[in-house]
Amino acid sequence: MGLTVGIIMAVGAVFGALNCMFAAVAGRAREIATLRAIGFRGLPVVVSVMLETMLLALAGGVLGALVAWLVFNGYSTSTLSGFTQVVFRFRVSPQLLGEGLKWALAIGFIGGLFPAVRAARLPVTTALRES
Repeated sequence: MGLTVGIIMAVGAVFGALNCMFAAVAGRAREIATLRAIGFRGLPVVVSVMLETMLLALAGGVLGALVAWLVFNGYSTSTLSGFTQVVFRFRVSPQLLGEGLKWALAIGFIGGLFPAVRAARLPVTTALRES
């Protein structure tokens, strides 16, 4: 059950990253077209968009890790069912934080790749007319 929820959340996060980066590329269509017009090929455009994407993913992952550690590290809760009590103690380990950061970067990479490729393939004249 937990894995299913995690996958659904990851898919939603990928679509959020896609939306954010498509908006960023559309907002900078003129700058991208200018770079292409003065001789930059597609690869530097892809690299610049992906660099921005990965920095945003890293910032989001670090912020999420900090919030998870502050809120959940050492948190305990219990359930009482009849005569049975089950106690849960949450521990946010460095390995768990590292895994979360890796997932944040992977989701950012996937969410930024398609907008970056679109930006690199956008014809210069079309990009100059759009903005």
